[in-house]
Amino acid sequence: MGGEGHIVELSGVRKQFGENVVLHAIDLEIARGEAIVIAGPSGSGKSTMLRCINGLESINAGTITFDGHRIDTAGRALARLRTEIGMVFQQFNLFPHMTVERNITLAPVKAKGVAEADARTKARELLERVGIPEKADAYPADLSGGQQQRVAIARALAMEPKLMLFDEPTSALDPEMIREVLDVMRDLARSGLTMVVVTHEMGFAREVCDRLVFIDEGEIVEQAPPEEFFASARSERAKEFVDKIIHH
Repeated sequence: MGGEGHIVELSGVRKQFGENVVLHAIDLEIARGEAIVIAGPSGSGKSTMLRCINGLESINAGTITFDGHRIDTAGRALARLRTEIGMVFQQFNLFPHMTVERNITLAPVKAKGVAEADARTKARELLERVGIPEKADAYPADLSGGQQQRVAIARALAMEPKLMLFDEPTSALDPEMIREVLDVMRDLARSGLTMVVVTHEMGFAREVCDRLVFIDEGEIVEQAPPEEFFASARSERAKEFVDKIIHH
């Protein structure tokens, strides 16, 4: 535990692409060990917000602090800070010419100087954790989408991140594979990992997350524990969103 309980703080964050303001005065604090789901209509700025948190996108105004360090002004220190933030995307982004194990050991060995043998041991443990210990020597092309995404999660965990960001991790998967990925994410949340998840899977949000942050047109409209949000969304925009989901 470091800092004053919050591992991430966004304050007055604005992001625009040309004239288009994608995030508008975003204030958000994320506590250590908290699992947050970011929900909202497509194009509301959810993915952009994640990319700003880990420094993949620069911001136009405001500040972003991660674990006591400013991300938005980190400069050369950004690369080091980013080794502590795991990111899992829609697309699995595995290296096709490397085995599953090698995909997982590459970054710890190259970026953190972990000994090859230790990285391999850790990779096997992580594959066990995501439920595919038998796939260490397989190549990504031999795996289902759900298995590839679980390898991508293991690869992110191999860096022992303090924060995990998930950007619609199941949206490219066939329906029967979604559950296996969400199960892994549920276990991670229960283990106390700090997680920010952009997802349309509201069952997962209900079951797993501590807080649902509803974002629309680049603004945080409201946030509450999921049960409360679904039972009594306050704003019109959130009510409309909940109605769509419940009657979907």
